[in-house]
Amino acid sequence: MLSPSGPHAFRQGVHSALPLTSGIVPFGLITGVTAIGMGLSPADAIGMTLLFYSGSAQMVVMQLMQNAALPVTMVVTALVINLRFLMYSASLAPHLGQLPRRQKWPMAYMLSDQSFALCTLKAGSGGLGQHAYPYYAGTAITMFFGWNLSVLAGMYLGASIPEDWSLGFAIPLSFLALLIPGIRNAPTLGAALTGGVLAVLAADLPYNLGLLTGALGGIIAGLAIESRKKPQAMPDVNTEQEAS
Repeated sequence: MLSPSGPHAFRQGVHSALPLTSGIVPFGLITGVTAIGMGLSPADAIGMTLLFYSGSAQMVVMQLMQNAALPVTMVVTALVINLRFLMYSASLAPHLGQLPRRQKWPMAYMLSDQSFALCTLKAGSGGLGQHAYPYYAGTAITMFFGWNLSVLAGMYLGASIPEDWSLGFAIPLSFLALLIPGIRNAPTLGAALTGGVLAVLAADLPYNLGLLTGALGGIIAGLAIESRKKPQAMPDVNTEQEAS
């Protein structure tokens, strides 16, 4: 089967990411409403959104701002919450690390949970190949505009969004849609279960450390199961023949 052309791979990335925007739109609306509700101007709110490009970190930092926390606390908190992107980058490096900086840096800025998950699923099925960059770019750009436009909508719609819409419920559903197809064997199942249990148990940790705890625990569990499944080395046939 031939690899798709660059433009076709980009369109595939856009097509894969579009359904997942249904999960980030509610979160973006909530973020925009919260930013304006706490007194930020529209320019400050969208500037903060572009600077962070991380909904969870932005929401936590806005809460810290309301509590008059020290600036250094806000910076450290945002960095801790976003530590997962280091793991994402290391995982994608074999596919995208050879790119020139003019391509790599903008795509590094646009890295998101959804783009990473989609590219990981595509790589697992052998579908990335030499056109990993246009496929990733399609997913990343789609998620980037989906997030920022939904924050803008939240800023200007504000109180007109009914509370009984339960917008936050769509967020975990979108991540479940990414998680389930990726569970293909015992290591991935063990990683998913371990990470989920740890994240729930550590949910009350400060600075959203529960997310990082679950991620690290899941990775360790998956690696441990994978190492136990590796077949033992086959005996040397020539040595056995000589012994006989």
